[in-house]
Amino acid sequence: MNPEKRKAEIADWVRREGFVSVEDLAERFAVTTQTIRRDINQLSEAGVLFRRHGGVEPMTVMANLAYGVRQVLNLDLKRKLASLAVQHIPDNSVLAFSIGTTPEIVAQALAGKKNLTVMTNNLSVGMACLGFEGCRVHIAGGEIRASDRDIVGSEASAFFEKYKVDIGIFGIGGLDPSGHLLDFHEEEVMARSAILANCRTSFLVMDHTKLNRPAHVRGGHITDVDYVFCDKALPEDLEKMLEEAGTRIIHAEMENG
Repeated sequence: MNPEKRKAEIADWVRREGFVSVEDLAERFAVTTQTIRRDINQLSEAGVLFRRHGGVEPMTVMANLAYGVRQVLNLDLKRKLASLAVQHIPDNSVLAFSIGTTPEIVAQALAGKKNLTVMTNNLSVGMACLGFEGCRVHIAGGEIRASDRDIVGSEASAFFEKYKVDIGIFGIGGLDPSGHLLDFHEEEVMARSAILANCRTSFLVMDHTKLNRPAHVRGGHITDVDYVFCDKALPEDLEKMLEEAGTRIIHAEMENG
């Protein structure tokens, strides 16, 4: 396992379990305690985890993980979700993509599609789509957030409001048990809401780690979405809520029978 993937998995495990000792991490990843200490020092310096004597615990500050960490976190799950989502995207579609690594991976999976038009404030999405056959890419204006490789703010929201796209594709920072969609900054919610309001069909693509994740800015509800792609079944009350709202739920477990 390469160091970046190991650090991403360490971050995910600690977020789920709480405090984890250096020895337990070394045993789990079959590396030395010195290697684990180096990993958690780097994760601590990046503001992802908090180092304590003998181990590490989640940060209590409501902040998203570093972009490089998120790129490899649950990567196989995200690729599986992307393959499910692109089955529902025809050639010649006009698409709006939000920020985040999950939409980026969906964009990468569009390589076989033709004559797409892509509207996005996600620089990684834009770069991924540039080489696709007949694909046109439009990028929102404004200041680039170097840490997230995206553009948010009033200009980005106004950009999405200028168009009526076929499909809006977005991820979220977290999902509240009540079904409310969560992110980490008001500007992120503004851009996502603009995509949702200006698309004919909406795709929410999320893996199960977003359930009950403590992102703190609320914007929209899961029942506002037309399709939800998830790697696992959602809690029963959420699935029932979506069924009653007419939202189609597609998850990998269902597709695999």
